[in-house]
Amino acid sequence: MSTTAVKKNKKTKVRGKPPMSTQNRWLLVILLGPALAFLVAFVVYPIIYSLYRSTFDSRGDGFVGIGNYVKVFTDPQTFTAFKNNIIWVLVAPLVCTILGLIFAVLMEKIAWATAFKLIIFMPMAISMLAAGIIFRTAFQQNPDIGMANAITVTIKEFFSSGSHYPDARLRASEEFSSFEQQETGGEILSTSEFGPGDVALIPLIGIAPEHIGDDPVPAVPSQAQDRAVTGTVWLDFIPGGGGETGHIDAGKPGLGGITIHATDGSGNDYEAVTADDGTFAFEGVTEPLTLSVPASNFTSGPTGINWLGPDLITPVMILAYVWIWAGFAMVMIGSGLSAIDRSLQEAARTDGASEWQVFRHITVPQLMPVIMVVIVTLMINVLKIFDLVYVIPPGSSKQEAEVLATRMWTVSFGGGNDQGLGSALAIVLLILVIPFMLINIRNFRRGGQR
Repeated sequence: MSTTAVKKNKKTKVRGKPPMSTQNRWLLVILLGPALAFLVAFVVYPIIYSLYRSTFDSRGDGFVGIGNYVKVFTDPQTFTAFKNNIIWVLVAPLVCTILGLIFAVLMEKIAWATAFKLIIFMPMAISMLAAGIIFRTAFQQNPDIGMANAITVTIKEFFSSGSHYPDARLRASEEFSSFEQQETGGEILSTSEFGPGDVALIPLIGIAPEHIGDDPVPAVPSQAQDRAVTGTVWLDFIPGGGGETGHIDAGKPGLGGITIHATDGSGNDYEAVTADDGTFAFEGVTEPLTLSVPASNFTSGPTGINWLGPDLITPVMILAYVWIWAGFAMVMIGSGLSAIDRSLQEAARTDGASEWQVFRHITVPQLMPVIMVVIVTLMINVLKIFDLVYVIPPGSSKQEAEVLATRMWTVSFGGGNDQGLGSALAIVLLILVIPFMLINIRNFRRGGQR
């Protein structure tokens, strides 16, 4: 027999598969049977039934064909859900992956890498529902409840000037007819001029105790001064009663931090701020002044941002998602980072490459297969995001925050009672997810072949 024939026989023996015995077939059925039954019952059957149900009306007894699919692509609220899903897919996976890449690289540079990984990965142990409640509380508009607005208001108050006394108004009295308060805006204007040596008295009422403080400074009558216009602004009210209306009696607090403007006949502008006892002075005055107390003194002061409003609700939800899933991206990329060829990095450093050049041209290209798997996995995840979108938005922002998954639930069980339209949305969502699943399967297979 020739050498060629022997080689062919060997190849035939290697490629041939022995027939499966009956025992092995039964073992295969026993091992795979439950999994296949579960797959058919909970995956295949629901998909087929949803496709079937999507061709019927809300009651399920009227065939509408593609009518529900037409409704899906013509409904304005569903269009909003599509738009929000696009924002989620474009932003959340990319931000998570970038942060995960940064964290993974930092883990190799710091001494306390284990504690760092624990802190970043810890949110993964929290359910989406609990995370949604945490973020809804943290971003409440009331700064006494929401941490984000507590920080925002504190910063605003640090940089803002003056004090704020909401709803304050001028005491109406003939004795103080030299001032009047505008009905529109609340600004207080003097009806007459004040010359050097004059004293302006501005009594206010209608200020809540919390805006005065627990230990206010008593008001002090301002003393007349040559070449100066002086005055006092005070709260003309004593809790529990007492005192004389329009007089600076003991127990009446001064109103500090109020900005007062003045203008003389030559058009020169002056500004003064009341001390804690309510006194103020315009010094070096040679002409009579017209005084005004701007309405900005009577506003509520710095307020929190409406984070959970229609304009910002989607970024807040994406932030919550990133907080949870950045740890997943870090662990995945970190595992890929531990398997890359370090000799290429050392060679690049030897040739004089900077750390940024090594990271950009050596590390990232080697990590690209892992990065693609992370991005595609997160894209699949955000396409069907439900928990955060259901929990975080208040009722006033629900419609602006909806995505396809929450829209599907709303029209099916959340009051719409239209399982036909809900089934159509489910099929559309499935069709959108399938391409990303195929991409991920292909990436996994390529990784296995390597």
